[in-house]
Amino acid sequence: MKQFALIGAAGYIAPRHLQAIKETGNNLIAALDPYDGVGIMDSFFPNAAFFVETERFDRHIEKLKYDKGIDLDYMSICTPNYLHDAHIRMALRRGSDAICEKPLVLNPWNIDALARVVEDTGKKIYNILQLRLHPSIVSLKKRVDNGPKDKIYDIDLTYLTSRGNWYYTSWKGDLSKSGGIATNIGVHFYDMLSYIFGNVKQNIVHIHTHDRAAGFLYFERARVRWFLSINDEVLPAKVIAKGQRTYRSLLIEGVELEFSNGFTDLHTRSYQEILAGGGYGLEAPRQAIEIVHAIRHEKPVGLIGDYHPFAKKPLAKHPFAK
Repeated sequence: MKQFALIGAAGYIAPRHLQAIKETGNNLIAALDPYDGVGIMDSFFPNAAFFVETERFDRHIEKLKYDKGIDLDYMSICTPNYLHDAHIRMALRRGSDAICEKPLVLNPWNIDALARVVEDTGKKIYNILQLRLHPSIVSLKKRVDNGPKDKIYDIDLTYLTSRGNWYYTSWKGDLSKSGGIATNIGVHFYDMLSYIFGNVKQNIVHIHTHDRAAGFLYFERARVRWFLSINDEVLPAKVIAKGQRTYRSLLIEGVELEFSNGFTDLHTRSYQEILAGGGYGLEAPRQAIEIVHAIRHEKPVGLIGDYHPFAKKPLAKHPFAK
């Protein structure tokens, strides 16, 4: 049984990590979050110590080590994107490996800096890249790997996940903290595309506003038109008619790849891989981080060239704009 700590216990993604720790037969000794609405812990680890202050959390882990001989094996990080770097460093300095939600960091050079901490501490950093484990994605990778080596696939990626006005007040609506739309809701898709189709040769941004982003990515093995949005006004009529607020589509050569289901156990599978000596380490997400960093800083070119059809949808005014 491995000993875990978790930072960000009140966050949206924390229950999946708690479940993964539980289902892999391990133990949570401490959790941290500045917000104390963490009743979800009763369903998994009611006896774990909980803290709202980093200093007391850190002190508790140290006391367990020296007073009771309990060493921390892993620290799971489910905090806002801009804090991942700092919390990974905390985990490694505390003598544990880090298991971090995506994006691992916001900037490519952060990966290089963390590599030095890994070298100094001898500990490891793992990134949750669960799409790589999705059965449909596994099948697609095999198809591409075993297909004609000179084939360039034409792909349309569409991901619409509606968010209310709270989004703009939260850290997710702050570009410096979340990295923006492409980073916050798209980084795992860019990682999946990189994993399957190779290195990026061209990265064009067509539009990038508070509620959507669209562009074109030319990989070694694929041409990808992509569109991401948190605005429910861009949802297709058929989705709205069903009362749904999320739409996910991956068209490959005009054929839909179904991967809407099969997400429920992917965090547990990710943990199983890590505990078995596998998992995705520090370098695995580098290209995805480079892609989102470029999207964040590139000047949009507008609707020219080969752009995603959804990019033509009317732009929305920021709800809090004066």
